[in-house]
Amino acid sequence: MTTPLDGIRVVDLTRVLSGPFCTMLLGDMGAEVIKVEPENGDPVREQGTIREGLSWYFASFNRNKKSIALDLYSEEGKEILARLIATADVLVENFRPGVLAKMGFGPERLEEINPRLVTCSVNGYGSAGPYADRPAFDFIAQAMSGFMSVNGAADQEPMRSGQPITDLVAGLYAAFGILAALRSRDLTGRGQRVESAMVNGAVSLMAYLASEFFATGRVPPRTGNDHPLVAPYGLFQASDGEVAVAPSNDVVLGRFLGALDLRDLLSDPRFDDNPKRFGRRAELKAIIDGRMRTRSQAEWIARLNAVGVPCGKVQDLAEVFADPQVRAQEMMIDVDHPGAGTVRMLGFPVKLAGTPCRVHRPAPPLGGDTGDVLRSIGLSEREIGDLEAARIVRAAAQPQGHYMPRKPEPAP
Repeated sequence: MTTPLDGIRVVDLTRVLSGPFCTMLLGDMGAEVIKVEPENGDPVREQGTIREGLSWYFASFNRNKKSIALDLYSEEGKEILARLIATADVLVENFRPGVLAKMGFGPERLEEINPRLVTCSVNGYGSAGPYADRPAFDFIAQAMSGFMSVNGAADQEPMRSGQPITDLVAGLYAAFGILAALRSRDLTGRGQRVESAMVNGAVSLMAYLASEFFATGRVPPRTGNDHPLVAPYGLFQASDGEVAVAPSNDVVLGRFLGALDLRDLLSDPRFDDNPKRFGRRAELKAIIDGRMRTRSQAEWIARLNAVGVPCGKVQDLAEVFADPQVRAQEMMIDVDHPGAGTVRMLGFPVKLAGTPCRVHRPAPPLGGDTGDVLRSIGLSEREIGDLEAARIVRAAAQPQGHYMPRKPEPAP
């Protein structure tokens, strides 16, 4: 089956999360991703729950990749990397700015090796500015970007996102930038450098919060589950739990209050426009909760959806992955890993009708493709054997196969 990135070779020097997420997305779209690892491998191979010797965390972010174990501190290792880069379309790294140049692969050298190469750096703060050399981590990027400042309740400390959001958005923007640079190369014949920083990505997610700050100069307060611009909006109490409701404008609000038999609140002088409702959020919420406690979550969700009011239950992950809509969208897949059984992981959020994403190979064993990759750049069996003996490269004992994912069995 043809895939969107057939014929694109990606040399992946990344580790942990932001960079591997980027290259996983490219691999899901059909690129050949060659993960270059040190002899002891990506640290994530030893993190998270490990079953049958395999980290499910690693497996989930390194599907659709090959692995070559290579000593990049040695001159021979650097020469192999140079030969690999000469055959590549894309090079992705998530070192601190300047590290790749210190390794001998600065912009001029890369241009000399392969003028069509698209080089992508995924980092913490960007390569320019006073913080460029600082170490970065998702928690710090969430703090420094303002992201934490707007999350949580007004009377509590700022809250981070439970997900490593700055890692993920940096990887997502990196993949987007790489695709744009490849399209530009189609037009100009030349590659270029792409950069995606964790802090920049999180700042870009400030959306209307930034717009309001620019317009008023006021720092947005934390509003918890309430909307910072619209009321009522948030979690409301049914008889058996909470229901998330998002009446984002007056039309939808009318439907919401009408379904609750509270439409007269729209003409109540306390609540007849959004600024008044916003100023009396707690009072309005108490009235709505009083009505919603008369029925169950399921009853309100059915009634509100029927009249076009966005709503739903706050689901934990067990409920999410049992949800019939999530299953219909195949957002959970099972992938066979040789020697480690079946690994369950997240599916593909982007649906392409003609050239869909797929898992064409599971996460590789460390060095599982060393021989194949070295042969592809012209090394002989004797040369490969000499490099292994000198511990410049490492090859895994087991061969790497090609496997298709299986849809999970229906929930009991």
